[in-house]
Amino acid sequence: MGRRLSQQQRQRIGEIQQRRLQQAAQSAEQLLQQSDSPQQPGRVISRFGRNLIIEDEQGRLIPCLLRQNLGHAVCGDRVAWQATGDNQGVVSAIEPRRSVLIRPNYSGQERPLAANIDRMIIVLAPEPIPRRYLLDQYLIAAELLAIPALICLNKTDLLDPAGEAAFEREFGDYPGIGYALIRVSARREQGLKPLLDAVAQHTAILLGQSGVGKSSLASALLPDREIQTGKLSAFSGKGCHTTTATTLYHLPQGGELIDSPGVRSFRPTVKDRSDLEHGFREFAPYLGRCRFSNCQHKGEPECALQQAADQGQIDPRRLENFRHMAANL
Repeated sequence: MGRRLSQQQRQRIGEIQQRRLQQAAQSAEQLLQQSDSPQQPGRVISRFGRNLIIEDEQGRLIPCLLRQNLGHAVCGDRVAWQATGDNQGVVSAIEPRRSVLIRPNYSGQERPLAANIDRMIIVLAPEPIPRRYLLDQYLIAAELLAIPALICLNKTDLLDPAGEAAFEREFGDYPGIGYALIRVSARREQGLKPLLDAVAQHTAILLGQSGVGKSSLASALLPDREIQTGKLSAFSGKGCHTTTATTLYHLPQGGELIDSPGVRSFRPTVKDRSDLEHGFREFAPYLGRCRFSNCQHKGEPECALQQAADQGQIDPRRLENFRHMAANL
């Protein structure tokens, strides 16, 4: 297990990263001043520190810098870019995003992780032991972003009948809420077709705890992943590690898969209690039906959510996770 960074260390890392980004932005401005090339559309395939890899409309990969004051361009962004030399360029605009997934950086500030996603695949595995609380956080983010989500249990080859029964007891209620649960073994390449069918023609992202096999799953879904990664490595510059960068890959049957292997922490962006309530989709029929209009759902008389839990309409574990998250707002 890695050593936890102190607040001072996190701040220092953030300052170094910010300085490097500013230096890259200044370089981008200088290159733009020397270029008379027209703007053209592109897609951010990956980012390596100060450098972006853009795919143009012909499928060519172009290493680019980001123009100053544009914010954070991330994997999946649609952008406008200008050529500034032999097979290189500068991103001069970021197009409006349909969706953006957020995570905290080293200093605790929220930063975009990936953009324009329309499917979320939340990967669980028998090991490390999956946690409902983390799963619910991912699902809340999907609900608030209006992104369809599905749950993928990887490493099913590690489950014996007792383990399968235990998993079903812990997570078997989610399909009833409306979240598909697909069982696969990336190592044995078993059960992949339902997952491929679910993400075909979409831009999907793999999310989950470290160690659940997201990269192995990406490799199983992408027969030519090494070829795509090799092309990226050729453009990423010396010293860049493509295996730890959030990267967009093209699926063979159409659509795209975003792999974020370096993501170990995640939290949904929740503004208030109402936001959180709407992040639990099964709460919808009961919202506004409590005795008190300002009900906190913490044991007040005639709380509609508590009554639904008592009657088996809402899983008490989901209600308990809601209460815990609400206390931390």
